[in-house]
Amino acid sequence: MTPPRAEAEADDFLLLMSVLPGPLQAAVRALPPEQVLEVVMDLGRPPEARLVDRVERLREEPVLREDLEHVLAQVGPPGDDNRAGIERTLHRVSAIRNRKGKVVGLTLRVGRAIYGTIDMLKDLIGSGRNLLLLGRPGVGKTTKLREVARVLADDLRKRVMVVDTSNEIGGDGDVPHPGIGGARRMQVSRPDRQHDVMIEAVENHMPEAIIVDEIGTSAEAAAARTIAERGVQLVATAHGNTLENLVLNPTLSDLVGGVHTVTLSDEEARRRHTQKTISERKAPPTFDIVVEMVGRDEVLVHRDTAESVDRLLAAQDVGGERRKQDVDSGEVAVEAVKAAPPSLPSLRPGRLAPPGAVREAESFQARAPGTGGTTKVYAHAVSRDLLTKVLRELAVDVRLVSRLDAADLVITLRSRANDPRLRRTTEKTGARVEAVKRNSSTELRRALKTAFNVVEGVDEDQVREAVAEVEHAIERVLSEGVSVPLAPRPPRLRKLQHRLVSRYHLEAVSHGSEPVRHLTIYPLGAEVEAALAQEEAEGSA
Repeated sequence: MTPPRAEAEADDFLLLMSVLPGPLQAAVRALPPEQVLEVVMDLGRPPEARLVDRVERLREEPVLREDLEHVLAQVGPPGDDNRAGIERTLHRVSAIRNRKGKVVGLTLRVGRAIYGTIDMLKDLIGSGRNLLLLGRPGVGKTTKLREVARVLADDLRKRVMVVDTSNEIGGDGDVPHPGIGGARRMQVSRPDRQHDVMIEAVENHMPEAIIVDEIGTSAEAAAARTIAERGVQLVATAHGNTLENLVLNPTLSDLVGGVHTVTLSDEEARRRHTQKTISERKAPPTFDIVVEMVGRDEVLVHRDTAESVDRLLAAQDVGGERRKQDVDSGEVAVEAVKAAPPSLPSLRPGRLAPPGAVREAESFQARAPGTGGTTKVYAHAVSRDLLTKVLRELAVDVRLVSRLDAADLVITLRSRANDPRLRRTTEKTGARVEAVKRNSSTELRRALKTAFNVVEGVDEDQVREAVAEVEHAIERVLSEGVSVPLAPRPPRLRKLQHRLVSRYHLEAVSHGSEPVRHLTIYPLGAEVEAALAQEEAEGSA
């Protein structure tokens, strides 16, 4: 005997098919109903049915205007959001219009109430904490949101209000679909009023939980924060594949706390092993938990949004909890995705890698000529043509590449050096980054000279010898915590060595008089005032 729910879903599917022209109805009914996602009808093209794993052409003859008008006559004219529905069902009919406002295409999307689809999230929903579902279109966000409403209302006995902008969650018509259980539903007259209805739901109807689909504007993000601050549980969806997408979205980043730029003191920058200007989270996140929907049966859970965003902005692995649900048995497998703790990379003479996250121009070193072949350079937010011209003038062994993950050296604007994607990629690949204040040949030349340890008027072998010496000394200072004196060098080479030392937030003091003047490198936090006083005394003597 067919279960009642399965019968209801089959009836719903037949209701959607009944609005199609007769020949298309027969073609769609020949397909497995559980596999059909949507039917696409574009004027002048053959109609198609999109299934889970393939696309089926329903007939070879193109769609006529009469076919479109037949469907619209069954469902009614689309609203301001170009969407229409079939009463008491979850199906959606979306229209494409030409410049004159006439409908030239339709997408008939199959809506289903799939029970048990949130079993892998049930513990999170019952916690009472605010939950945000992230995922690309078509991955099943709205289906899960509908089931969340039912579970909160029927299983957990909460007062639930669904803010239903396009009637996708509760279906078309005045009576909501049984798929949302005992949850109540507020319809939204126009998409641009969703944030007003969200606030109205809290003020007028005393819900314990509010369900919202597709938060997409700054006004809706602000309304979500207001709801969260009033102690009402909020469960919502937003477009974006990952937490990183949300952080980079200026409109929606406030949902996870927002991002602002902070300038640190010299002492704090040394303590953190970062540059002085960094990006930080500016407020507590609206949503306590973020769920990335990898697929219909797989999610990545960030149980502590604040901690995950902080790690992301620090260019560290975010980690999380991966959950997979077996389609046949319904069992949920949970696997912790551990975030690697921040650590200093191993240092090798001749190719020192700066510790910590990606930093600006004073904090990076590119591979110098002669230490491993051609250096691959990527232009990030700077002029590729201008960079090519400057590289020719310097006559260094480089090759410009078009992919960030293929680069040994990245040249970027200082204002873009904190781009999370740039930081995460270079952290994984080990690429060096040089940041310039502005997109000019002078700035690019200065940055490239720094990157390739170019010292004009000094023999290249002497430069390599000085660089190798200071790298070996830095390695000793970091690993042994001792001060290390360097050999006497000419002023230009001492300046180069001093610049390399400063990248590691170590102290370097010059001692002696020419031609035996040299640097001594001191560990982080070492008392160097005595050394400076000694230097002054030697100078006065």
